[in-house]
Parts: sequence; C-alpha cells; structure tokens
Amino acid sequence: MKIDQLHQAFLKCGSVGTDTRTLKKGALFFALKGDNFNGNHYALEALEKGASLAVVDEPQEKDDARFVLMDNALESLQQLAHYHRHHCKARILALTGSNGKTTTKELIHRVLSKKYNTIATKGNLNNHIGVALTLLEITAETELAVIEMGANHQREIAFLCSIAEPDFGYITNYGKAHLEGFGGVQGVIKGKSEMYDHLMAHGKKIFFNADDPIQAEKLRNYVEKYGFSQENHLHFKIQLLRTEPFLTLSAEGTEMNTQLIGAYNFPNCCAAVIMGKYFNVPMPDIALALESYVPENNRSQLLTKNGKSIVLDAYNANPSSMQVALEHFAKGPLDKKVVFLGDMFEMGDYAKEEHTHITNLAKSLGFGQVYLVGSHFKEVETDYLQFATFGELEVFLKANPLPKDAQILIKGSRGMALERILELL
Repeated sequence: MKIDQLHQAFLKCGSVGTDTRTLKKGALFFALKGDNFNGNHYALEALEKGASLAVVDEPQEKDDARFVLMDNALESLQQLAHYHRHHCKARILALTGSNGKTTTKELIHRVLSKKYNTIATKGNLNNHIGVALTLLEITAETELAVIEMGANHQREIAFLCSIAEPDFGYITNYGKAHLEGFGGVQGVIKGKSEMYDHLMAHGKKIFFNADDPIQAEKLRNYVEKYGFSQENHLHFKIQLLRTEPFLTLSAEGTEMNTQLIGAYNFPNCCAAVIMGKYFNVPMPDIALALESYVPENNRSQLLTKNGKSIVLDAYNANPSSMQVALEHFAKGPLDKKVVFLGDMFEMGDYAKEEHTHITNLAKSLGFGQVYLVGSHFKEVETDYLQFATFGELEVFLKANPLPKDAQILIKGSRGMALERILELL
C-alpha cells in the first residue's frame, strides 16, 4: 500500500495507535519494534480490539486483508506523518533545547490557544515516534501545532525536522545534557543547532534568546528572526522583575505574576511572550495564559507535606539543570534546607567529573544537609551522606526522619524516580 492510500485510510478513522492496551476503535495500528517488544506479535490482537488496519513489517500467520505489510512499520508511520503534515493547513512551530523544553512548550501552547486552534506534543512524546504521532493529531481545524523535539545524539533533530518541516522554531538553551551521545558540550551545541540550520536553509522564521551569546552569534547574519532581550533595544524587551516567591516579568507595561519558580524559567516565559506577540495574541491574554499555568509532572512543583515545603524537580536532571536548581534553592536562610540529589544519566566519560562538580557546588552554596543517591554520586569523594540505591536511602529516612519544618529540594534524573521520597516524609 502506498502512503497516499494509507493516508486515505487514516482520514477515515482519524487516529493511529502503537499499543493495543490504549488503542481506539477503528484506529490504524502500527506494529513498532523496540528492544523488549515486537508489535508484529500484537497485530492480530489489535484487529480483534477494533483496529481498522494493522501496519506490519513481518508476515502474519493468519490471512486477513486488514494486515498491511510494509518494509518498515516505523518508517511508514513517519512517512504518513510527513504526508499528513502537508495535507493539513496548520503551521508547525518546533522547539528543542537541553533544558526547559516541556515547560516552554506548555507555556507556548497556552498562549497561542488564547487566539488559535492549537495542539501541542503531549507530555514528552518528543522522539522519532512521538513527533510523528503528534503530527497525526493535527485536524482540519488545527491552526498551529507546537512540536517538541528531543535528541541525545547528532543528526536526530535534523531528522525530526525533515519529518515535521517546521515553519517556525526555537531552541531553549544549550546545556550539559546527553553528553555521552552528543560527545561533549560542543556536540550538544552542534546537535541542537540542527533545528536552526534546517530553518535557515528553508528561510523560515526563528525565535531566539538574544541574550544567549551562542544563539545571537549563530543567527547574526540571518534576517528571518525575532528575539527577546532584557537589555538589547533591537529586540523585544522583557524584564525580569522578581523571582521570589514566584517569577514575575513585564512586557509592554504588562506585569505577569506566574506560578513558576526560579530565574531559569524566565527565558521559558519570554519565549511564550514573543510568540504570542508575533501571532498577535493580545498582551492581557498572554499574561493570563502565563499566570494560569501551574507546573506538574515532577517539574519544579511546589508542594507541602506534613508541614514540610518541597520543591519537586525529579522529572529529569543534567549538570546544567542541577546547577540552576541548586542556586535557586540556596537563596535565603539555609538552616532548614535539605537537598536530595539523584544520579544524572547519559553522562558517559563525563559522569564522575560532573557528579563531583555538582557535589562541590552544593557544598560551596552552603547546604549542610545533602543526600546523594545513586551509583554515580556514590563514587564522589565527599562528607555528604551517600546511598548507592534508593532502598538504602529509604531505610535511612525511616530511621532518621527529617524535621517537621524542613524545606526540601528533590532533584534527579527520571530513572531515579526520586518522587518516591514523598512517601517517606
């Protein structure tokens, strides 16, 4: 079956699925493969559960006309998404970066939804599968689609851009994330910049942080750009007014009191502001969108439990995000502050160096009570308490409960699942 024929089948059913447990009735099922699963083994089950067609790349034992045998099911999904992207009239706004992608995406979505029919990447479905699935969420009514793109190695962003072919793009920042796959900080800059490279090659509009010297230099001679800055009068001016207790910013005389913590969220808000401005969303609506956003899913959440105030930032971690989280938490008196840090993953040969740096940073900021969790932090030479596993930490906390008035920061990579600490408080 050709992609245009597959697209006609998709338009009739309106949805795709890759998991029989969540498959919608009538959907196109794509039999994807992973390290621990093979969707071809579930293709018949998908049909029995109501799928209209099952796109497979291995012959099936049962003879059923609803099986569509393709050379590669994943590539077929991506080709279908690319075809659908051009079938629809929606404009595509893509973003990537080392830190803050998902928060920025949510803010942009809220702002643009004030005026336009807008969809956005759900959660963090930002890889070679998630981007395709998001593009297939576009309907005839969709005017703008905000597509988050993640990557952990070179050429990945370039590939995702080739699928989505964005009309607009933004890079949040360049940080020490996925150092193993990118091959160091310069590799991160090169890999993330593939988005700007794609947009510049096609003459598309780029949004950027004019106060970021890397972005400013990269785009110095590019015309189709729209930037924000705190100081540079050549770009849209946005001022950071306060960071305590929450982030407050101002643009065109409108003050915006967000429910976000930390100066590190300021550029994320700025990106949403300038995109709203560019797309003619009224400034009062932009402010309302930012002020109504409450972080969730373990991303810089402010919680209270049994009298303890908690900053839960356990969705992910890398040296850059660790640093800004620690520096923000260090503001104010330190006597009641307790820090839990979990391993940072995908550091490769940089693991010991970066975990040592973060530990030394915590010490230099004056934190007395810091708990280090994970095999990488266990290798650091320090007088802080170290736990090779979460189980060891659990045993310790049950025997040594924290003070009732403790102020707590929980920060670690997703695989550490440090949100489990909440059950121990």
